[in-house]
Amino acid sequence: MAGMKRADVVVVGGGVNGASTAYHLAARGVKNILLIERKHLAAGATGKSGSLVRMHYTNEAESRLAFESLKIFRDFRNIVGGDCGFEPIGFLQIVPPGYEEALIRNVARQQRLGIATEAIAPDRVRDLLPGARVDDIGAAAWEPDSGFADPNATTFAFADAAQRLGVTLETGCEVTRIVTERGRVTGVETSAGPVAAPAVVLVPGAWATSLLAPLGLDFGLAPYRIQISIFRWPAGFNARHCVVIDAVHHSWLRPEGSATTLIGVELGVAHADPDRFDEGVDPDFVAICRKALAARLPVFGEATMRGGWAGMIMMSTDGRPIIDQIPSIAGLYCMLGDSGTSFKTSPAIGRCLAEWIVDGKPRTVDLTPFRSTRFAEGRPWQDDDNYGRERLTISR
Repeated sequence: MAGMKRADVVVVGGGVNGASTAYHLAARGVKNILLIERKHLAAGATGKSGSLVRMHYTNEAESRLAFESLKIFRDFRNIVGGDCGFEPIGFLQIVPPGYEEALIRNVARQQRLGIATEAIAPDRVRDLLPGARVDDIGAAAWEPDSGFADPNATTFAFADAAQRLGVTLETGCEVTRIVTERGRVTGVETSAGPVAAPAVVLVPGAWATSLLAPLGLDFGLAPYRIQISIFRWPAGFNARHCVVIDAVHHSWLRPEGSATTLIGVELGVAHADPDRFDEGVDPDFVAICRKALAARLPVFGEATMRGGWAGMIMMSTDGRPIIDQIPSIAGLYCMLGDSGTSFKTSPAIGRCLAEWIVDGKPRTVDLTPFRSTRFAEGRPWQDDDNYGRERLTISR
């Protein structure tokens, strides 16, 4: 159609995975890329992420994505440009009694990939996390090179780098429909008019359903409201602690700034409308977080609550992301239903999607385990060496 806007690739969603994909496509030489975001960059789950950067997963595929991403986080300024706020303060995975052997197998799997990690005895946790209670710990793993980053800064830096390479960013614009003809993508309809494109990358977070349903795609995705609380360090607590995932108390925590700690707990989530939800933190969730934090670091039992927030994630039925080229629709690529855990893997996810579009297949990591068809095949993702909660429900 004469006068219609055209692109070689349209990326739908301006979170960290969308921005990473746009950047990596441009870095691979794709010229006419349009990234469309309904609000502003990092407006969805990305901006509210706990933003942990850790390699410890209970499966090899996600550890591979995280490790390839760590290589970028560690040298972000030279590879991408700008500042992602990465702080390698170390990461501690704690598991309850009964899961010692599972942790040892997971650590060995990660070591074979080249990840710097080791299984440690509970007594050493006290050295790495001063003031911690350790009598309820079965085992732990330590990653000295891991830590956390700034999710907003990472997104902005990917977007800035993409723009320097010629990517067009259109914020405040909503994609309302994916247009297809005879089983392949031909473009998108947006609130600012149609765009013709032979390839579309769908990374819309909690806003995926309205775009998938008209295409006859139903992966069982559900939007969830997730929360984070912030506590001021109590009197006498001055050590900037490492990042922790505590499978005993189903929580994660990391420092924020110079005197506060962020904590999320794998409780208190619920289905919610991504267009109408409370961005604040619930009082009962604050109490749950204080209890979990004090259970590991008793001095925090009298810590002052300093804030918190809620964001929207999209849960898949098995808690793992869908990263795929949709088999029934040529030219449609996606990263969906990541359950809030794909900040740390976003550099590698973006690279893999760019490789898929440019080279015909992802090269950095095999994405077969993340295929969209696993649910229809009756083979949802299951990790044999999980720590008692197979399904993830928090942004970490």
